[in-house]
Amino acid sequence: MTSSITSPILVTGGTGTLGRHVVPLLRAAGREVRVLSRSGPTAADGLEHVTGDLLTGEGIDAAVRGTETVLHLAGGQKGDDEATRTLLRAAGPAGVRHLVYISVIGADRVPLAWMRTKLDAERAVAGSGIPWTTLRAAQFHDLTLTMVEKMTRLPVLPCPGGLRLQPVDSREVAARLVELTLGAPAGQVPDLAGPRLYDIPALARPYLELRGRRPRPKLPVRIPGKAGRAYRAGDNLTLEGAETGKRTWEEFLAERLG
Repeated sequence: MTSSITSPILVTGGTGTLGRHVVPLLRAAGREVRVLSRSGPTAADGLEHVTGDLLTGEGIDAAVRGTETVLHLAGGQKGDDEATRTLLRAAGPAGVRHLVYISVIGADRVPLAWMRTKLDAERAVAGSGIPWTTLRAAQFHDLTLTMVEKMTRLPVLPCPGGLRLQPVDSREVAARLVELTLGAPAGQVPDLAGPRLYDIPALARPYLELRGRRPRPKLPVRIPGKAGRAYRAGDNLTLEGAETGKRTWEEFLAERLG
């Protein structure tokens, strides 16, 4: 089942890291796009913008009205579960026929509070009665760069033992999400991760080289508790059965910083 091509696709988080890639791709596919944000609407970019708050519910009924497909990208470090439930409460009565949700690899395995909100949001989507698709993705190159920038400002490089990341390019995640959004509801689809595994020194090395800075002395650290055990076990990774992007961390850095 696919939605009518005449109805707009509502994109929450349409101005964020993923949204900035997703919205042009949807428009290139010939679809009308409605962008939900908490700020005031603007017509400067030729898009339909609507104002709404997913935490309070203000404006959400109007935002989903007349749409059959919703791509839910909006998220943060807390409150994703409540925001998603708010969206679902409006989407059901509005007749939404396909809701696509972006989650994170390890949501069901890494015992961190923000991961639990992602898992709770996934479960809310699956139990909503609305046909749905959920994609879990690895950490984006963009967010990895922010982390590496902060860590390399220190006189030593903190190196959590056993921690590995498999960062993925946000443009490849966006392309996959558009493919899923334009297709039929597919439930839980294979995870999307980057093409290579890295520890912290391997992420920092090409960044420091491109910046013309010296390597930092490594400081072994240990992530405590259940979260530490999960990361050391690789529970934040999907090493088998995942789809993998093609753009490496090094290629991303060369484009961004070169």
